[in-house]
Amino acid sequence: MDLTNDCHPVFDGLLRRCVELNASDIHITSSVEPYYRVDNAVIKDGEESISAKTVAEIVDSLLTPQQWEVLRQEMSIDVAFFWENWQRFRVNVFYQRNSLAMAIRRLDDKYRSFAELHLPTRLSELAEYPHGLVIVTGPTGSGKSTTLATVINEINLRRQGHVITIEDPIEYVHRNKQCLIQQRQLYTDVPSFASAVRAALREDPDVLLVGEMRDMATIRAAVTAAETGHLVFSTLHTGEAIGAIDRMISVFPAEEQVAVRDQLSRVLRCVVSQRLVARADHHGRVPAVEIMQVNDAVSNLIRIGQSNQIESVMQTGGTEGMMILEQSLAELTARRLIDESEAATIARDRNVYTSRLAVARQMFKAQAV
Repeated sequence: MDLTNDCHPVFDGLLRRCVELNASDIHITSSVEPYYRVDNAVIKDGEESISAKTVAEIVDSLLTPQQWEVLRQEMSIDVAFFWENWQRFRVNVFYQRNSLAMAIRRLDDKYRSFAELHLPTRLSELAEYPHGLVIVTGPTGSGKSTTLATVINEINLRRQGHVITIEDPIEYVHRNKQCLIQQRQLYTDVPSFASAVRAALREDPDVLLVGEMRDMATIRAAVTAAETGHLVFSTLHTGEAIGAIDRMISVFPAEEQVAVRDQLSRVLRCVVSQRLVARADHHGRVPAVEIMQVNDAVSNLIRIGQSNQIESVMQTGGTEGMMILEQSLAELTARRLIDESEAATIARDRNVYTSRLAVARQMFKAQAV
């Protein structure tokens, strides 16, 4: 959707103030003043409350009749739009206290490298996989879409192929470079993730991006696509890399789970888990990342249902591109991007974090000499 020349005047003013404050998010609630997320804090800006009637008018300007129907049934919906100077925003419309509310995320208007995003540069290797399934996990707002958009951009720069994305909504618009990229939006271009994946297999893709694996049908379709020689990227809402495996398998009936484990052990290539941590300088957040590469040992543990033992493989798998959360936190701390006290509260094992931090500090000290 393009609101460049047709934006509700109140909404237009809020978007302008968002840009002026360099805010990442706007929160609009009926009969409440707007809030902005600035440098990880949610603040008011002295504006008047927005009436329920005005919020409804803004929502009406954003949704098609079909999307309104989805909102009434599901009680929430995601959409995205362009605004002035082709800036892009993502909106989640939902109900609270029986009235409409909105969470608006300001999206990046350009692609950055993994290094610029403070992501491990080894993630660029994801763009080189010929086929298989790659999953990015993390809570809502942890940067999963940004990471995947960066990977797709890398593929677009390096490879000559056909990329199909299925998203809810389309957040990053990809221009054709080396690749032909076609982007399809839920409830606008396709009725569901699962049906869109099945249809995409008849459209000669090399790479598929499935915005989210929400249900059994979508997971089944994504795994089948990976089995048939495609490179598939998707997301899950889990807190850690290993948890993604059990989460995917648990949605299937018990009598299917052994077969699904076998399928996953053969098609899964990598699971990346990330969460955003406040920067030490209080200017935004940086991602703490966990990387589980599926080598022979991990594949075997998935197949026999011993995913609880994968952690020990990851602990010693640094030379194979693996990274545990504590290692990522240690490196971010050593680079003075995050505070040690903040990292210690996030680490699952403080002793492991402390030992990794000592090594990371020595390494960065040696590099600085």
